[in-house]
Amino acid sequence: MNITHISAECYPAAKAGGLGDVVGALPKYLNKAGNEAMVVMPYYQTDWLKDVKTDFIYEGSFPFEGKSLNFSVQRVDKKVLGFELYLIKIPGRFDRPGVYIDPWSGHPYWDEMERFFSFQIAALEWLNNRQVQPDIIHCHDHHTGLVPFFMKECFRFDRFKDTPSILTIHNGEYQGKYPIDVYSKLPAFNLENLGILEWDEQINCLAAGIKSAWKVTTVSEGYMDELLEFCNGLEILLRQEVDKTAGIVNGIDVDIWNPKTDPLLEKNYTAASLVKGKDANKHALCEQFSVPADRPLFAFIGRLVREKGADMIPDLITGCHRMGIEASFIVLGTGDPALHDIFNKLNNSHVGYFDSRLEYNEKLAHQIYAGSDYLMMPSRVEPCGLNQFYAMRYGSIPLVRKTGGLADTVIDITEPKGYGIVFDKFNLEEFIDSVNRGVEIYNKKELFEKNRKKIMKLDFSWKRSTKKYIKLYKSLIPKQA
Repeated sequence: MNITHISAECYPAAKAGGLGDVVGALPKYLNKAGNEAMVVMPYYQTDWLKDVKTDFIYEGSFPFEGKSLNFSVQRVDKKVLGFELYLIKIPGRFDRPGVYIDPWSGHPYWDEMERFFSFQIAALEWLNNRQVQPDIIHCHDHHTGLVPFFMKECFRFDRFKDTPSILTIHNGEYQGKYPIDVYSKLPAFNLENLGILEWDEQINCLAAGIKSAWKVTTVSEGYMDELLEFCNGLEILLRQEVDKTAGIVNGIDVDIWNPKTDPLLEKNYTAASLVKGKDANKHALCEQFSVPADRPLFAFIGRLVREKGADMIPDLITGCHRMGIEASFIVLGTGDPALHDIFNKLNNSHVGYFDSRLEYNEKLAHQIYAGSDYLMMPSRVEPCGLNQFYAMRYGSIPLVRKTGGLADTVIDITEPKGYGIVFDKFNLEEFIDSVNRGVEIYNKKELFEKNRKKIMKLDFSWKRSTKKYIKLYKSLIPKQA
């Protein structure tokens, strides 16, 4: 099968969250299974894209806002990532360092609508002029939610009317909402079908994708169940379209996330050499964060936002400290400026008990997975989560709230075949109780080491999830005329 992924992110070219990791891995595993998968994404000015070699592929234009908008396509060779990466270059749109956020101001780019409208049109314009037609076009989140609509409704892209499209919702919190009159910026279509674009008297890109795509998937079965109950107003639509929905849990790229070969670690190790390997990485990590290495180390990696439950962590730190819980805590991430201020104050008031690095740092993230004893994910919402997979791959026990994909992928250690620490309600009391449980397990050395070896051997690779996607793709192809 020839599968084209269209996405705003793709690791390592451009990543703001889990979407980038998924799109950077799934095509690679699809190709390993004998398919021809590729990715189309914007040509940002990220450090990785500045350094990588690209080949010029195509140059074209399309009408946009009454003008002819020029674009070009560059390619990163398949040998680099395990799949061909095609970059849409639109002057004035993506020639900036940030994906969604201006790194200088910390605010979203003012012209998000024009950026991603033009990207989606340019991507299909190029595919429309390619000799090879994809068997499947797989879109990701609201930034590419208009593509299934374009394929189905726009006269300019009639070629794709019978090409199956899939929309994967990585995060239903963000939907791409704009005033209704912006439809005039889109390629011509029958205005009688304007309602496909509309939801709650606005253009809603995610809603348009849900209505137009042949299949709608999410990144875990649990998250799909949650979206059917609540999706910021789209739950009614998803219930109407429930027959074409499916949840397929994410995986991880075990070639990149491998403690045996990871070049970013202080010391490489396997399940057989776990004790010495984890100990060396923990000591190096604790030196960097100025916390003692002789206590259980609890870490948080991710965006410092309410969605991730990051706002409960300061109260956790102060509560555990007041109760005399013998543990250390570290945080790595960026997000809400108000939380930045709180964590900076905690750094000063809880020296030797808590420390943070308020930045995006891929190398340090790898070191934390390798050096921590527990990874905390107290999420309010978690579509799938990848951090729990990375943590287990590196022998760090996940401490998670039972929601979305976390409920699907982490089993409490008290359950049959269990290996993690799971709490149910989003409240401080249960969170602190979970940390206490972690300390108790840490002090039972035989149980602790046995469980760490167990989680390192669990298979959360893309292999099993890729099989499910292939089955889904094949189920759609016979429907072509």
